[in-house]
Amino acid sequence: MRIPGGIRVRIALALVAIVAAALGTAHLIVVPSLERRLVDARLDQLGKLAVPLSQELTDDRFLWSDAVEGFAVDTNSRVVAFDVLTTDPPALAIAADSRRLSSRDVTNEPIAIRALVSGEVERERVIDGSGDYAEVAVPLEVGAVLLFQAPLADSLATVRLVERRLLLATAFALALALVLGLTAAGMLAHRLRRLETAAERIAGGEFDVPIVDHTDDELGQLALAFDRMRVQLAQLDNARKEFVANASHELRTPIFSLGGFLELMGDEDLDEETRRGFLTTMQGQVERLAKLSIDLLDLSRVDAGQLNVAQELVELGEVVGALIGELGHIASASGHALETDVEGDVWCLGDEERVLQVGRALAMNALVHTPPGSHVVIRACRRGDRAELAVEDDGPGIAKSEQGTVFERFHRVDGGKASGSGLGLAIARELARLMGGSVGLESDPGRTVFTLDLMAEPAPERTLVSASEFSRENG
Repeated sequence: MRIPGGIRVRIALALVAIVAAALGTAHLIVVPSLERRLVDARLDQLGKLAVPLSQELTDDRFLWSDAVEGFAVDTNSRVVAFDVLTTDPPALAIAADSRRLSSRDVTNEPIAIRALVSGEVERERVIDGSGDYAEVAVPLEVGAVLLFQAPLADSLATVRLVERRLLLATAFALALALVLGLTAAGMLAHRLRRLETAAERIAGGEFDVPIVDHTDDELGQLALAFDRMRVQLAQLDNARKEFVANASHELRTPIFSLGGFLELMGDEDLDEETRRGFLTTMQGQVERLAKLSIDLLDLSRVDAGQLNVAQELVELGEVVGALIGELGHIASASGHALETDVEGDVWCLGDEERVLQVGRALAMNALVHTPPGSHVVIRACRRGDRAELAVEDDGPGIAKSEQGTVFERFHRVDGGKASGSGLGLAIARELARLMGGSVGLESDPGRTVFTLDLMAEPAPERTLVSASEFSRENG
């Protein structure tokens, strides 16, 4: 069931409940303890006076009335003298009573009977219809029992006063706790509503308004986390919009181009050379579309955790040779000098196709972002227990402010227009991670190095076959 007022009322009621429990516990501890101490003190006081006075009672029963009246004045209590009857079992009879009224209420007083039986002074608190009393019974050798009965009303008046004051204090404390609880909870609820409003704005795609909370408590930390989330979502949203725009451009350009060439090729007056040129251009546009679709597919598989990589021995020197074979004509066409530097056999653990894909992305990045005439070197080397495939160029380098974001998805340096999908480096980083490695960057003006770092492996053992065995095996 939903409580009206929500968390504000809940917190206030919780605070009131805590205060009520604390004061109720104090009441249960203080009031009974104080009452018990006062009763014990009155019984002690009455006992100290009763015992020595009882010894002054004479054997003459006719003098007992005057004696008990004197004892009553000295002890500020009612005094009753019981005569012990010689019966079996022994019984008591009232011989004198300082109250001078009916003594019927103490005819069979239990404490007097106990004192007669035990032969010792008995004391107790008695509550009956007539009131609350402290009673002390003293057995005497003269064959009598004296009962001293003092009302506790005056002694317990202090307890009742403390109890009333405590109840008033409890009521005041509860009212104050309710007011303070509602106030504090209202402030807390206001801050929570601000966070709720901010969350609704973020859910609605509004990322411009910062979330500010100047306190340093848990809600303040939560507000900071919300604001960091807002900034990250804003960046992702901007990246998404930029990617959609770039992908739309990348798709629209080749599609429109293909449509235009197809329309032109319908012209029967085209000569064969022009037709072949159109076909070559159309093939390039189709390859461009295929590259974009492959990049998007790889990225979606990485996000879904469905991109599997093999763990096999890969010789990086062979990868370098394959890259030179693929990209040599591109480097020549763009005016770049493409070189290699392989330090012997460099074996690593990875997926050969994916290693080649990463190397291709790094090399194409160097060829696209450096001016004609630049030197691009593809290296393979071993550094301890790590194997490295590096692509180095002597281009203008990457600004320090851009180096931390070049591997982010949809990122384009300085808003420039790159060929392809613009996802090559991001996919390269994810592929390296899946193979247990990483992709790093070092860049200064005149030198930029992208490095694929993988776990190095020893070269596999080669089986040597002698000439005679070779002849036998081959007939």
